Amino acid sequence: MSSLSKVVASLKERFSEVAESEFRGLTRVVVPQSQCFEALTCLKGEFGFDMLVDLTCVDYLNFRDATDRFGLVYLLASMEDNLRLTVRVMLNEPDLTVPSVVPLWEGANWMEREVWDMFGILFEGHPDLRRILLPEEFEAHPLRKDYPLQGRGERHNFPVLTRGEA
Repeated sequence: MSSLSKVVASLKERFSEVAESEFRGLTRVVVPQSQCFEALTCLKGEFGFDMLVDLTCVDYLNFRDATDRFGLVYLLASMEDNLRLTVRVMLNEPDLTVPSVVPLWEGANWMEREVWDMFGILFEGHPDLRRILLPEEFEAHPLRKDYPLQGRGERHNFPVLTRGEA
């Protein structure tokens, strides 16, 4: 049994409802929303996943077989053991809140802000959860599949920025 298989087996034993899958040699686990922080804490502390490579979100609206609206995706790496693991947390409206992982990986700070800005996922306990790509006045989350391609006419409300004469 490989090191990653042992990690996944331990996760499945410790946390209820953990699902596992593999695609092209990459292992993925789905962790329940209520247990995501504890599972991520375990992965970092006990199994040495010391690097958060990326944090993003997928909107599964109108996907044929999807049962959940959003999939929050954590890409983790163990530098010492050269392991990679994808952890997915499925979310549905109206409860789009998960604990912030900034206490575990400081680099999650801006990644969580980007996911909040683009998808509207709230990270409870985040030290500075505010928009990072769009103006604070912007009210929507444009990477959601139900956001219109041409926008909702928000651009006329944006403040005009003028550049100084050089």
